[in-house]
Amino acid sequence: MDIISQLQEQVSTIAALAVNTYGSLQRDAPPVRLSPNYPEPPPPTTVPAEDANFSDQPKLMSQALVDAAKKFDALVTALPLSEGGEEAQLRRIAELQAENDIVGQELQKQLEAAENELKQVQELFSKAADSSLNLKKPD
Repeated sequence: MDIISQLQEQVSTIAALAVNTYGSLQRDAPPVRLSPNYPEPPPPTTVPAEDANFSDQPKLMSQALVDAAKKFDALVTALPLSEGGEEAQLRRIAELQAENDIVGQELQKQLEAAENELKQVQELFSKAADSSLNLKKPD
């Protein structure tokens, strides 16, 4: 897998971790009184065994996000550096475009030759078919 695909995959991983983290925190966080002007929040109806470790969840989730971000940074660091700056890149693009034009012209010539050959084959087939139909069986 190339480096760009790995970067895209890592961005997707970070996004999924962020969504899951926020969703879990929103779903599992115990109610908290926002201000003395608000009434006491209702007590949780049930506390499943999974929620007993709620205080550990944010730490684990944030560690996963940090690890994913570090991996992303490592992938970015592994990207090849552009050599010579913008001018060299523009020169290379011009070279590649010229090469592409040459190859395109060659392909166009081959296409024209193939079309001419196809016309010749179609004419020969038409003549052969006409000759075959014009032949009569002897009486």
